Amino acid sequence: MKIKKGIFTIGFALFAAVQVLAQPGTSKQIQYLSGKDNENTVNWDFWVTGGRKSAVWSKIPVPSHWEQHGFGEYNYGRDYVTYGKNFRFADEKGIYRHGFNVPASWQGKDVFIVFEGSMTDTELKINGKSAGPIHQGSFYRFKYNISDKLKYGKSNQLEAVVSKMSADNSVNNAERLADYWVFGGIFRPVYLEAVPKEHISWTSIDAKADGSFRMNVHLKNAQAGRDIVADIIDSKGRVIATARGKTASRDTMVQLRTSVSNPLLWTAETPNRYQTNIYIKNAGKNVYRTSEKFGFRTIEIRKQDGIYVNGTKIKMKGVNRHVWWPETGRSVNAKIDVADVKLIKEMNMNAVRCSHYPPDKAFLNACDSLGLYVLDELAGWQKAYSTKAGAPLVKEMVIRDANHPSIIFWSNGNEGGHNFALDSHYGMYDLSNRPVIHGHHRPGNAFNGIDANHYEDYYSTQKILADTNIYMVTEFLHAQDDGGAAASLYDMWNLHWNAPKGGGGFIWDLADEGIVRTDQNNIIDVNGVNAPDGIVGPHRQKEGSFYAIREIFSPIRIEVKDLDNFNGSLPVENRYHYTNLNQCSFKWELLNFKNQNQAGGGYISVKQGNATAPSIAPVAKGSISLNLPADWRNYDAVALSAYDPHKNEVYRWVWKAKSNTQLLQKALSVTGSESVTATENDSLITLKAAGITVNLSKKTGKIVSLANDASMALAFKNGPVLVSGNATFTGLKHFKDGNSHVVESAYSGDMKYVRWKMNPNGWLEMTYEYALNGDYQFAGVSFDYPENYVLGAKWLGKGPSRVWKNRLHGATLNVWENRYNDTKTGSAPWIYPEFKGYFSEIVWIEMNTVQGKFTVATPDNDMFVRLFEFYGLSGPTSYPGLPAGDISFLDAIPAMGSKLALGISPNARNLGPLGEPNHLSGSKKRTLLFYFGIPKPSDENKQFVMPKENILTD
Repeated sequence: MKIKKGIFTIGFALFAAVQVLAQPGTSKQIQYLSGKDNENTVNWDFWVTGGRKSAVWSKIPVPSHWEQHGFGEYNYGRDYVTYGKNFRFADEKGIYRHGFNVPASWQGKDVFIVFEGSMTDTELKINGKSAGPIHQGSFYRFKYNISDKLKYGKSNQLEAVVSKMSADNSVNNAERLADYWVFGGIFRPVYLEAVPKEHISWTSIDAKADGSFRMNVHLKNAQAGRDIVADIIDSKGRVIATARGKTASRDTMVQLRTSVSNPLLWTAETPNRYQTNIYIKNAGKNVYRTSEKFGFRTIEIRKQDGIYVNGTKIKMKGVNRHVWWPETGRSVNAKIDVADVKLIKEMNMNAVRCSHYPPDKAFLNACDSLGLYVLDELAGWQKAYSTKAGAPLVKEMVIRDANHPSIIFWSNGNEGGHNFALDSHYGMYDLSNRPVIHGHHRPGNAFNGIDANHYEDYYSTQKILADTNIYMVTEFLHAQDDGGAAASLYDMWNLHWNAPKGGGGFIWDLADEGIVRTDQNNIIDVNGVNAPDGIVGPHRQKEGSFYAIREIFSPIRIEVKDLDNFNGSLPVENRYHYTNLNQCSFKWELLNFKNQNQAGGGYISVKQGNATAPSIAPVAKGSISLNLPADWRNYDAVALSAYDPHKNEVYRWVWKAKSNTQLLQKALSVTGSESVTATENDSLITLKAAGITVNLSKKTGKIVSLANDASMALAFKNGPVLVSGNATFTGLKHFKDGNSHVVESAYSGDMKYVRWKMNPNGWLEMTYEYALNGDYQFAGVSFDYPENYVLGAKWLGKGPSRVWKNRLHGATLNVWENRYNDTKTGSAPWIYPEFKGYFSEIVWIEMNTVQGKFTVATPDNDMFVRLFEFYGLSGPTSYPGLPAGDISFLDAIPAMGSKLALGISPNARNLGPLGEPNHLSGSKKRTLLFYFGIPKPSDENKQFVMPKENILTD
């Protein structure tokens, strides 16, 4: 290759013409032979050699996977583990035929046929003639020059033989024997490109933060003396710089240079892009023109220091992403790609790893325009391509993707799938010479100053961060089922944020990889524990970790639990890398929550206002003044919403403005009664008020049955049971207390006492105290109630999602309402939020059942409610264990681990301080309020009538 450095000039002109008008036939012309994406397809003739619908000519939409249209057999990449090392993957071959016309005007041009992606070996014939060597490799764009094989102005015939398994074992090892679904078929678009014989085949741009601009313009058949010109166009359509060069004899590449003064830089926070229009000119006339979008930015790995973009150290808040859609597998469309980028950014992430292959170009375009740092990865799950097979694939990948500013690293394979001989190949085609990294699963494999070792625990992470290399982990906190992801992310993220050599990391992974099985009545299959690894479901249904990540990764960090000591301002930390908080905006609201008798959940926003955005530099701390009205404590809650410079909501915090007691006085409706009756027999003490009857056992002190004059009896019973520690019932006494009646139960062991008080309005008050010393998974009391009787729940507290001890973030204070579901996270039917689980900071909860409704409330803070039987991680033993009973009222709950599958321990304890068991010491006292019926207001104009004795005093 001969390089010619031309004469370079800079031209500036306000509102200058964007480009010289191209003469006819001087630009690339495109003709699609397939459809453009999974929603817009074209039927081709099809024959498959094995499996379903084999050996019969029929039709198939292109692009697609043939399994999704009833052909062949399904394979998961780990089937060789599931079914034994001698298991043979389905090795079907698909034969495609398609007729097409080519314009007569294309004669004399170079015409290429382009495949954006085909799984995996593809042999192509045009009009019975071979188009070229068989292409091997599934995820890469390849093309053939078929100019001499076409009939111009006439009908032509394409025949492609696509082999599901490659004839090259290293391709199978890299792409097929992997922890993901493997398919067959032409799954990305196929089209024709017609260009003049003399044209630009591809370009590679290096645009630095200082405004310097270089571009390698790769030429085909360029004659000597041609002018090679590149205009740089800003977002307003102005030519702000021009680079010029000239070809010498037989030049195949000319390098252009120029510079731009004070360019707007590209970062994930400021995704500023420019366009360059590139020309081959002869005596001022266009011979050929093309264009590229790019961004000015400088990427550096400063060894033993950090990752720098434009001179600023950055840390990755990232996720791994498969190209995926349940109905169509890896055949997707630009709408899905854009939606995924927006979803990732909604979680306040700034980075994505393209695991484990290069994505659709539309995804990279969305990362460029919306702002995400990208790790673009060569396939190689745990085994690598041979150099012979891999070298052309590196070239195809880099040539296609080199000009995307979002790509900051090339990833040369995953977890041992690294062919070190290929490391130097990326720079052959990438003029900017981005760093190459390796994603490891073993320690001691740092490369280019970056240790990317996978799935280290908190304490190992501390040691790595204290070592010499930058630690940017490319997979961590594996999100199988409801594990990992945001569980202990707060601890892990703070480690990376505060460590000088912390580079952040990439959670595994974005979406559950569930495929619609056309051979199994269209169920969505995640292949057992292999593929339900997502923060969201297959159709991007949001799990609890989604909301927690959004708060933990918020670049505007406000860590205020309550407003008890609020003095008008809140401490705030700016975790942006480039943005001053005065570029953001803030809005406060004063809220009143709906009560039980109002339809639906939610709140009423009574007053709103703007808080002045403080000037806090990136990675600095300060405070924000809310300027609330003087009467703000007359409302139920205060909300604060933060918006980034693009007016996207960053996060919304909600704090109680009133105590639980005050909130209960407003929210809970009651009906008065003149007296409480108490009766006793050999086994029971019976308390009755307002038509509600409660039977307490004299032998156990527990509720044994209920009755209600206005409705069915509720099967709520067998409690309280102390869920941790020992509680031996020793006896009870009962007595009249004003208009109420009290039953006091005594215990030996860790339960101190339980005091029941039936009030005239029908509210049953239970005050209890216990003492635990030591480490416990959970603490509190439980009762029994049949799960299959439950219709739904409505509560004032945090939601909508369930929580774990090490995943409390992301839940927001509100009145929530949820219909019963039996969702197991990561499994069909992916109905979120899960109905069952631990729910935090409950003030009151109303259970809706086939027997009627009942309400439980507390005037005390920080109560968790556990609803029924559930798990976080599936496996030989579902994890973690549950308290006794069906409905629990808890002061401590367990943490969630990561990746229980295949015998790997969940190890929540090892994920960080929040993953530790609850270290309890001393006594805990709490009051619960029960109403076993539907509370009705005694006055339609009042929500609450205070009983003669206020059971809701502070």
